[in-house]
Amino acid sequence: MSTYTVNNGQPFPLGSSVTENGVNFAVVSEDAHALILCLFDEEDNELQRLPFIAKQRGIWHMEVLGLKENQRYGLRAEGPFEPEKQWLFNKNKLLIDPYARALTEKLVWHADQAAMTEEGELHLVDSAYCVPKSIVKTVLPAENRPKRVNVLPSHRALYELHVKGFSQQLPIDDALKGTYLGVISKEGLAHLTSLGVTTIQLMPCFSFANERHLEELNLKNYWGYNPISFFAAEPSYAQQDATVEFQKMVDGLREAGFEVILDVVYNHTAESDMDQSSVCYRGLDNAHYYRSADGHYLNFTGCGNCVDTYHSASIRLICDSMRYWVEVMGVDGFRFDLGVDMGRTDHDFSPKAPLLQAILQDPTLSHTCLVMEPWDIGPGGYQVGQFPRGFLECNDQYRDTIRRFWRGDEGIIPLFATRIMGSRDYFHKGQRSALHSVNCITYHDGYTLNDLVSYHRRHNLANMENNRDGHGDNISQNFGIEGETDNTEIQSKRLNQQLCFIATLLLSQGTPHFLGGDELSHSQKGNNNAYCQDNETTWLSWQENDARKALQTALSSLMTIRKAYPILAEIYLEDDPLYQHMDADHIEWLNQFSQPMSEGEWSESERDYLALTLTSADISNRLWIVFYREDHPLNVPLPKNSENIEVLFQTPGMSIKNDTLQCDYRGVLLAKLA
Repeated sequence: MSTYTVNNGQPFPLGSSVTENGVNFAVVSEDAHALILCLFDEEDNELQRLPFIAKQRGIWHMEVLGLKENQRYGLRAEGPFEPEKQWLFNKNKLLIDPYARALTEKLVWHADQAAMTEEGELHLVDSAYCVPKSIVKTVLPAENRPKRVNVLPSHRALYELHVKGFSQQLPIDDALKGTYLGVISKEGLAHLTSLGVTTIQLMPCFSFANERHLEELNLKNYWGYNPISFFAAEPSYAQQDATVEFQKMVDGLREAGFEVILDVVYNHTAESDMDQSSVCYRGLDNAHYYRSADGHYLNFTGCGNCVDTYHSASIRLICDSMRYWVEVMGVDGFRFDLGVDMGRTDHDFSPKAPLLQAILQDPTLSHTCLVMEPWDIGPGGYQVGQFPRGFLECNDQYRDTIRRFWRGDEGIIPLFATRIMGSRDYFHKGQRSALHSVNCITYHDGYTLNDLVSYHRRHNLANMENNRDGHGDNISQNFGIEGETDNTEIQSKRLNQQLCFIATLLLSQGTPHFLGGDELSHSQKGNNNAYCQDNETTWLSWQENDARKALQTALSSLMTIRKAYPILAEIYLEDDPLYQHMDADHIEWLNQFSQPMSEGEWSESERDYLALTLTSADISNRLWIVFYREDHPLNVPLPKNSENIEVLFQTPGMSIKNDTLQCDYRGVLLAKLA
C-alpha cells in the first residue's frame, strides 16, 4: 500500500485537479478546525487519511504527490458540534467533495449518514460504507463540438424533456432505453426535429438522491429535483460514463439543430432537514451553505433546507457549476428551479441580489439562455415579472388564464387578451420584451395536456400520501366522464380542446413552453405530481394513434407558421416605449360581427368569442386570429378589406365558406388577409 506525501498546494481551482506531480485538493470549510482527505481503493477500502496542511480565505488546500486520475476519495471535517449554532461537524461522517466531477455511485439515503441522532446527540457510526466516493476526474470539452445553435428569440420554443421518460419506451435498442444516448438515437432525433421546436429543456441531470420518505415507501425520486452534486452528471442515465455520454447527448442535439438548456436545482440539496443526511455541504460548512435563523433552517423550498445564495461560497459554487456545464458539458443555458431563492439577500428577494448580478455580468453565462421559475414558498416568494433583464420567466398567470378561458369561466375575456398579448401587466412596457414571458399550458409538475381535458380532480394515490399532494385546483374539465372513456363524442371533444390549447399557446406573444409527451397525447392517469413514479405513468408511450397524429401535425404546423410570421411572437406597438425606435405594428380587437370591440363588450361576463387582427408596420402581413369557446354554431362575417383570405391554421370545427367564418363548435383559426 502506497504512503503519500503532501505539500501546501494551491487554493484554486476548487475541487481535485491533476498536476504534474500528483493531485491538488481545495475545499471550502470556513469553520472547520481540521479537514482530512480519505483515500480509497476500487473496493472502497480506506487506504490513508491525510490532514490538509494549509488554509486561506476559508479554503483548505494541499497537493498529494504521486496520486493519479480516477483516485477515489472522501473528506472528513472536524470542528464544533453545536446544532443550535448550525455547527454540525462530525469526523465520523464521510463527505462528498462539492466540486467532484464524478461519483462512484448514486447516493442512497441511510440513517447512518446523519450527523446527529434522533435525540440530537453526536452520531458516532462511521458512514463511509454508505456514501459515494468522489473521483479525481479531469473533464475536458468534447473535441470538435458543434457550435451553439443561434436561435432567434422570436423563434424560440422550449420542449421539456425527461431523459429517461423520453427514451425508456422508444423503439430502440434496449441498451439505449432510458439513457442520455437514447435521446439522440435515430428515432429520438427524428421525433424531435419533426416538431419544429428550437430548444430542448432537459429536466435535472445533476446527480440526485431519493428522499428519506421515498426510500421508506419503496418509491424513487423520478424527476431529479433533489441534487447532491452540482457538477457530477446523474449516473443512472448512462450506460458507462455519465460525463462522456451527457456530452455526446448535448452534441447530438446541437448537430440536429437544437439549443439545449438544463433544468438546474441550486436552491436546496438532498441533505434535507438538519437531522437527516450529512454527506457534503452540511458536514463541511452547514452554517454558511444553508439559510437559518434562531437555530433553525429557513425552509423556503419545502425540501428541508435552502441554499444560502447570499453567501460568497455559494455564489462561487453556483457560478463555477454553471460555467462548467456551459464550457465543458456543452449546454446553452439554464432553467432555474425555485429561482426566487437565487435572488434572496439575507432573507428577502431583490433583483439586485449578488448572485443574479454575478450571472448577468459573467462573460460566459450572460450570453446563455436563462429561464427563471420566479417563485419559492418563502415570504415574498412570488416574483413573476420582477427579475432583471437577461432572465426569461415562467408565467403561471398565463397558464391559469388560458385554462380558465377554455373551461368557460365568466368574466375572463379582458385577462385572456392581456395574456395572449404578452402579459404586459407583469412584463411591463418600456422595460422588458414580451418574449421574457415563458408561456405554458402544462409543465412537469401538474397535469399533462391529455389529463387536463380528462380529469376533474387529482388521482395521486400511487404517491402514497393519501392523495394530499399535488395541486388541488387544476382548472381542468373532463367533459362528463372522469378519466379514460370509449365514448367517441367525448374523445373528440377532448382532442379538440387539446388542439385549442396548442393553438392558443403558439399564437400568443411571448416564448412558448411545451411539455414533452403532450404531442403524444400522453396520460399520467390523473396523477398531477408524478415526481416519484418511475414507471409507465411517466414514461412516454410511442403508440401510433389518431390523436397523436393530430396533435403532432398541429404543433409542427403552428411552429412553421410562427417562424414565418414573427409578429405572432413579438409585436411592436406604438404605445410601448420599449419599441419607440421601431416602426409600429397595429392590433385591432373584433367582436363576432367583425366590428371593433366596444367597452361594453369587453365587460360582458359570458362573452365566448374574441378575435384580433395583427398588421405589420410595412402592411405586408395582416393576420386574423379567432378564439371561440362555445359549442353552439356561430357564423361570423369576414373582417373588412379581406377580399382574399388564406387560412393558415384551423381546428376541426372552424371553416370559411361563402365569405363567412362558420364555427360549428369551439375552436381557433388563423388566416392571412389581403
